[in-house]
Amino acid sequence: MAKDDDRDAIWRDFRDAVNMTPSELEKWLTTDESQDAGQHKGGGESVGHESGRKIVAILRTNRADHSDADHAHMRKVTGYVHRHAAQRPKGDIKDSTWRHSLMNWGHDPLKS
Repeated sequence: MAKDDDRDAIWRDFRDAVNMTPSELEKWLTTDESQDAGQHKGGGESVGHESGRKIVAILRTNRADHSDADHAHMRKVTGYVHRHAAQRPKGDIKDSTWRHSLMNWGHDPLKS
């Protein structure tokens, strides 16, 4: 089990990376663009889309009730957002698969 200080740092990093609200993310996850983006295992749901559903659950759960698995997923999300954001393509990203993938992970690069 992570120490409280570690959990606080993980939460802060996660909240810095995830800039979409649970309702924004939930609405996004229903779109075709969301479901088309990312790596699909065996033709099923993409890794990012599944992650988005977990992010919504984490954001809607009281912080005191987050499990070790939740904290592990928060670290995974933070790492993905930082790595993927660093690979920003040139040009207009509004309708790019790059942006859609990030949004599946709870981060909209067009949001300030």
